[in-house]
Amino acid sequence: MSSRVTSQALSQFLVVTGASNREARRYLEKYKLLEPAIDAYFSEGGSRRSGANLSTGSINTLFDRYKDPESDEITEDGTVRLCGDLGVDLEDVVLLAVAYELKSPHIGRWSKKGWVSGMKSLGCDTLDSLRNALPRLRDKLASDPPYFVAVYNYTFSLAREEGQRSLALDSAMAYWELLIPFGLSGGALKHVSSSSSNVDMRHDNNHCDDTDVDMEDKESCDAGNGWSEKHTEWWFEFLRVKGSKGVSKDTWQMLPEFIRTIDDKFQQHDATAAWPSTIDDFVDWAKEKKLRA
Repeated sequence: MSSRVTSQALSQFLVVTGASNREARRYLEKYKLLEPAIDAYFSEGGSRRSGANLSTGSINTLFDRYKDPESDEITEDGTVRLCGDLGVDLEDVVLLAVAYELKSPHIGRWSKKGWVSGMKSLGCDTLDSLRNALPRLRDKLASDPPYFVAVYNYTFSLAREEGQRSLALDSAMAYWELLIPFGLSGGALKHVSSSSSNVDMRHDNNHCDDTDVDMEDKESCDAGNGWSEKHTEWWFEFLRVKGSKGVSKDTWQMLPEFIRTIDDKFQQHDATAAWPSTIDDFVDWAKEKKLRA
């Protein structure tokens, strides 16, 4: 590794692990790349930087920097400034993972309680440490199916208007446009055989249980036979043609499992299974309008 890369990797390793400088250098020299070095550190008994080693005062000060002076929360204006200081776009998908971790009650809003507990859970107490945590969150969201689902499911409540049971169609499609391609490209939504899929895609806890999942055992022999960009386009077209105004929680939560297990021609779809009627109707529509064309 070059000195520049080593310096950057060293900084991120220290932020994520809370290890000593000597330990950080030892792991990075041994494993060469940041993520394998971090994984090895934790697997060999290291522990993520604990709340006891973080400055609650610094976390509170950072919150107050962006807090609305007329509110107890960080609101939209503060969120814009926060994203600018973090160097991320407001529509960057990683912000959904941040919102999940910091227990944001709604898009563009952050409560102090969720902020403090979430920052401690991430091992962060400064803007730099939060910025350095973003690549880790991005990678985990892209490649870890249970974590992807936890963030995905949290997004439903995050984006839903207060007092509404369903998510407005335009909002649902906007978040699908962010999440589905991201999950497909990173592996979180990689095609698996329906018989071997045992990841609970309806996971609805506020924090996911990062149980070990052997993805190699569950991947199909040919991932190209599954959901692709064209199927996402069909899904959107179907919802518009159907005249849907909103998306139910059940449909939202079951879609990732459907995406991961369905074949590209929908031949394996079981209409007698407990799929939401919207998904069953979509399969019928796609077979009639697209697959016979």
